[in-house]
Amino acid sequence: MKLYNTLTRKREEFVPIKKGQVGMYCCGPTVYNFAHIGNLRSYIFSDVLKRVLKFNNYKVKHVMNITDVGHLTSDADEGEDKMILAMRREGKTAYQIAEFYTKAFKGDIKKLNIIEPDIWCKATEHIKEQIELIEKLEKKGFTYKTSDGIYFDTSKLKDYGKLAKIKIEELQAGKRVGLGEKKSKTDFALWKFSPKDKKREMEWASPFGKGFPGWHLECSAMSMKYLGKQFDIHTGGIDHIPVHHTNEIAQSEAAISKKPWVKYWLHGEFLVLAKGEKMAKSGENFITLSTLEKKGFSPLDYRYFCLGTHYRKPLMFSYEALEGAKVAYKKLVEKVLELKGSKGKENKILQKKYLETFTKDINDDLNTPKALATMWEVIKENKITDKDKYLLLLIFDEILGLGLKYLKKDKIPEKIVELAEERLKARNGKDWKKSDQLREEIKKLGYIVGDTKEGYEINKA
Repeated sequence: MKLYNTLTRKREEFVPIKKGQVGMYCCGPTVYNFAHIGNLRSYIFSDVLKRVLKFNNYKVKHVMNITDVGHLTSDADEGEDKMILAMRREGKTAYQIAEFYTKAFKGDIKKLNIIEPDIWCKATEHIKEQIELIEKLEKKGFTYKTSDGIYFDTSKLKDYGKLAKIKIEELQAGKRVGLGEKKSKTDFALWKFSPKDKKREMEWASPFGKGFPGWHLECSAMSMKYLGKQFDIHTGGIDHIPVHHTNEIAQSEAAISKKPWVKYWLHGEFLVLAKGEKMAKSGENFITLSTLEKKGFSPLDYRYFCLGTHYRKPLMFSYEALEGAKVAYKKLVEKVLELKGSKGKENKILQKKYLETFTKDINDDLNTPKALATMWEVIKENKITDKDKYLLLLIFDEILGLGLKYLKKDKIPEKIVELAEERLKARNGKDWKKSDQLREEIKKLGYIVGDTKEGYEINKA
């Protein structure tokens, strides 16, 4: 199994720290708004990764954070906490905001058939661990105090920025971040002090002063609590590389005095619009899963759409492209229902051949486009029995996650069957006008009738 490691910029053979076991941490949502479909693409990618690891017989311990405090509006540790902005926008408490959007996010990933993590962890429930991590860094001389918080001194790390290949000397003050009281352009907040002139809803007492943790701190503290000081895989979107994940590595490796903190870093590319813009909550291009559902697409149509492009390539989104995925997924569902219950002898040799091809596809850095192509090759193969096809499709779906195992044929209402029978009689009597009228009547009731050698078939519209 080979994975592209952002840390080394190479495809590497995957070898876990502990034989047969994988510790995996995925950067979760900041729950101040609904997740948009660009965010959800990242979670589909990490779900495929988890499924592939399990397929290769690894025991996976999967942890995901919920950011409900500390994520400021600027990577420069400036601006307001996104949760506080949501409070003002909706007139609710921060905890109400977090609870509502956490529930919405979990609902979205369930619809997308994404396997839940083994452990969900909220930033607000791990303040103690975050304070302890700052204290460790303080003792080792990696922190300093300003008027607005406790900062990490990146100049103390010779390899700071290795994940993003940042060349410190080439950064210009004020270009990426403003200096303010910071010693270096790349220094970042570990703890922010509460404003002195007003009470902040989300604030905690600490040895450094009343305040709240910086955004980067939670991921280091919680991942190490549940996965140990060093673990195998950390995932996220490519936007996390230059700041968030870079700072996670810095504070974690400074605290544990070991390298690497994480062995493999995997990042998913953006979902982009026709104009080349990435999707963002701050823009007008904010499309949620509910938006797609209102336009007649199912969440699994979107999952299929995402599987058609490699996770490390930008995915161009348009409703026309999504419509194409919807049609392909519908054909797949119809084929699986047709094959379901097929009898006959199994051809173990052909099964093995296609299973080996599919396994090679997914073990090649999660190559889902090739895996989908192999799946359709199986469906079209004349030398393989229907029973073999069905069994292979169910195995493939352990990775693809398209819900094929649970498909059931819809029970067609008696009225629809009666209309279809009446239409068949009209066709046999060459009454084409009546036949067309009955077909349209059936369509208005939500079903499509098609002609076959045996007579007709009925499917949901």
